[in-house]
Amino acid sequence: MTTARRLDGLDRRLLGLLMSEPRAGVREFARRLGVARGTAQSRLDKLVEGGVIASWAPTLDPAGLGYPLSAFVHVHLAQARLDSTCAGLARIPQVLEVVSVAGEFDLVCRVVARDHEHLEDVFGAIIATEGVLRTRTEIVLTRRVGPRVAQLVEEG
Repeated sequence: MTTARRLDGLDRRLLGLLMSEPRAGVREFARRLGVARGTAQSRLDKLVEGGVIASWAPTLDPAGLGYPLSAFVHVHLAQARLDSTCAGLARIPQVLEVVSVAGEFDLVCRVVARDHEHLEDVFGAIIATEGVLRTRTEIVLTRRVGPRVAQLVEEG
């Protein structure tokens, strides 16, 4: 877990540019912000070190990669099997994310599949994972609000 970094106006404007035009480059960011290239680079480096910028990797759409179906699989675990079960789930390529949750279930997995038959195979792989006792699945129909954080940068 990272420590929250206090963002000033320059940080916020820099992040806004980075999110809206990620391919523009540091020189262009500096020009638009009216600061030296070294200042823009230093700010970006500090945002990375502080955990504000989590990755430089592009955001890929699973549907564009041939996985148009997605679902959330809620998992009940056997006692004391959290780490080994999460490691097993991470070996299933179609499991995109696994989070621990408080509530009726222990974990929630975000999964994708090529079609319904493939989704059944993914479910089977999850159920066969050591430590999984039972599951409940919800198939995603439509994403209404996508993953987002830009509003947090603007909120201040």
